[in-house]
Amino acid sequence: MARQSPRPQGNRTVEPSAEFDVEFRGVAKRYGDVTAVSGIDLQLKRGAFIALLGPSGCGKTTCLRMIGGFEQPSDGDLLIAGQSMRGVPAYRRPVNMVFQHYALFPHFDVETNVAYGLRQIRPRLDDKEIRRRAAEALDMVHLGKFAKRRIHELSGGQQQRVALARAIVNRPRVLLLDEPLAALDKKLRIAMQLELQNLHRELGITFLLVTHDQEEALSMSDQVCVMNTGRIVQLSSPQDIYDNPASLFVADFVGKTNRLDAVVEHQGGSVAARFGNGLVLPLTRPDVAIGKAVVAIRPEAIALQPATPASTGLVGDVTHRIFLGSSVEYSVAVAGLGDLLVFADRALQGGAASLYEPGARVELTISPAAPHVFSHDAA
Repeated sequence: MARQSPRPQGNRTVEPSAEFDVEFRGVAKRYGDVTAVSGIDLQLKRGAFIALLGPSGCGKTTCLRMIGGFEQPSDGDLLIAGQSMRGVPAYRRPVNMVFQHYALFPHFDVETNVAYGLRQIRPRLDDKEIRRRAAEALDMVHLGKFAKRRIHELSGGQQQRVALARAIVNRPRVLLLDEPLAALDKKLRIAMQLELQNLHRELGITFLLVTHDQEEALSMSDQVCVMNTGRIVQLSSPQDIYDNPASLFVADFVGKTNRLDAVVEHQGGSVAARFGNGLVLPLTRPDVAIGKAVVAIRPEAIALQPATPASTGLVGDVTHRIFLGSSVEYSVAVAGLGDLLVFADRALQGGAASLYEPGARVELTISPAAPHVFSHDAA
């Protein structure tokens, strides 16, 4: 690829970046008195698969639309491949987008839908090259035999693949995915998650996925960028986001968690969390602040066993059981703490023998390494 020429920006020149495909530099976006995005600094490495994850209204789609050129930043700058995109229209940016509802042309067949973007290129490509590249894109998404089908003759998953083929046929530098799997049923979503991962590896281009579905974000991406109220609250690997949430919001939003009020205090040479029912739980995590706190405990970090008259630990009563096949979700009422959510892996618990009926008395065990402790004021 030929080296891009530096692009003037104000009184300075920005050199094209070989490392980052997309950069947000202090980007803010306002709509009148409403601030949708505030002070975003973010760098997307070339060839990465990044997920923007957060609740509705957190600013993730606004960020995607600014990259695509459908919105312009109110403040700051946005660069693609080292070049400022300020004032650059959507059709001149090296990006393509797959929309949530696909936006396919119903009166065109599959091949014509995929080739549409190629026919807008100037100088114009010849028909043979257009057909070749459209066929190549369709083969990538396993729809080579469907080129002459009408859109209404395709299933939802096939239509989603047509939208993907249309997005990649122009060989964009960045592929933007705006909740592309939201309209699919669960089984098809899982299959398409694998397809997108395979496509990412095959193409080697940067993928940016916007979703509010934590399972999609964690299973598909290299890095997850969690957003809330227009800001980035944590950017890390999927495993780190789940295992080491930076805030109570992240712990709550990514996965399920039990929130318990406690007081963190010194206990000998270590620290422990004291709960309202008198339970004292030793803590092994470093840098835990002394004082009022909110303790977050993942449901799978709590072990269950039948309670006995001799049980002196944390004891409660099963109030609800949700059978999930390979695992079971329990709600356990504990005096002074309320209802705790517990996940039990049936393979580790002995299959059907591990099922507890509502009303069963159980003993709960929490590892000292399991709790995440957050300042009560920050919560």
